[in-house]
Amino acid sequence: MGEDLFTSESVASGHPDKLCDAISDAIVDACLSVDKNARVAVETSVKGGTNKGIILLAGEVTLAGQHPDYESIARKTAESIGYNNHSIGFDATSEDRCEVIQKITAQAANISQGVNNEEQGAGDQGLMFGYACNETEHFDELNGRFFPLAAALSQRLTRRMTNARKDGTLPWARPDAKSQVTVEYIDGKPNKIHTIVIAIQHDDKLKEQFDNDEVKERDYITAQIKKHVVEHAIPKSLIQDGYRLVVNGTGRFADPGGPYADAGLTGRKIIVDTYGGMGRHGGGAFSGKDPSKVDRSAAYAARWAAKHVVAAGIAERCEIQLAYVIGIAEPVSVRVESFGSSELTDKELTTKVNAIFDFTPKAIANALDLLRPIYSATAAGGHFGRTPGIDGEFPWEILDDDKIKQLNS
Repeated sequence: MGEDLFTSESVASGHPDKLCDAISDAIVDACLSVDKNARVAVETSVKGGTNKGIILLAGEVTLAGQHPDYESIARKTAESIGYNNHSIGFDATSEDRCEVIQKITAQAANISQGVNNEEQGAGDQGLMFGYACNETEHFDELNGRFFPLAAALSQRLTRRMTNARKDGTLPWARPDAKSQVTVEYIDGKPNKIHTIVIAIQHDDKLKEQFDNDEVKERDYITAQIKKHVVEHAIPKSLIQDGYRLVVNGTGRFADPGGPYADAGLTGRKIIVDTYGGMGRHGGGAFSGKDPSKVDRSAAYAARWAAKHVVAAGIAERCEIQLAYVIGIAEPVSVRVESFGSSELTDKELTTKVNAIFDFTPKAIANALDLLRPIYSATAAGGHFGRTPGIDGEFPWEILDDDKIKQLNS
């Protein structure tokens, strides 16, 4: 096969789209805290401005109990990410600096009647994919993730940039950031890092430390990123001589950035949220949706099942497709593919997976304990390939030894 390259990207919590995902998921968590059976579908849009920013909340919420203060949730979430100063690109702290507009109604009656029945039908039609592979299992720092390597590394880089900004390691850094990782493969196996691309918002006054020389400023930022981000987040065995590091490719990414430089919208980073392009995607976003929406819960279940197939050692790669009809509990189709990496046929794998995993919405929610406020942690850094208990709950990443035994029987 020879050499081959594959690239994935990730965006930090301060990216405008991720800010919107965070607000939407904070609302989901707040609603589930009031009523575990809350029905939530809330989109967020943000935009900074020269005088005043705006947060738009639009969607449907039905719950038993008092509605949370959605405006307060939106402001506090934006502040916690770092958007509390107009010079940075967005200031959510007060009405004078940011307007919050709410257009939230109840779930439509015709949807409710199909979802709130005894069997709990799917909240919508659609198709979802789950994916797993053994690429990360060759590296101690990544072991147990069963995840595409480029996606895993790009996620680690953005999470590290966020942490380094918050703990003061990179005091000049601002919330908005992106990463991109290109991995070189030889004969289908990951060999080394080919290219790392970083975009990170920074203090506009940083260049004053270098007599306003933007070249020196950029060299300084690149050196800091290499030391405190790349060499901290990427396994040493993958960083070989000759890899390319590009930081802020336009030359500068200074204040103001974030929602001032680019509007944000919930659900616009679905490939970042999943497998970095290595696995297919059904098109439905996750953030802002309660677990009755199979866009979210079935994608989690498909990942959970695919991870078990690879962890059981019966395939090196596994992709599972589920498809649903609104109001009907059983999926209309289940399909398992191993891409030729298993001794079993795809039909045999599908039969095994169908016998062991129940993909009805109610069964998924019960098996993964999804009716809890656990979703804010998923809003940035990826929904899959995470470490449960450290990064957040992520129950769909936890392996069940009994199911692995059943798969191997």
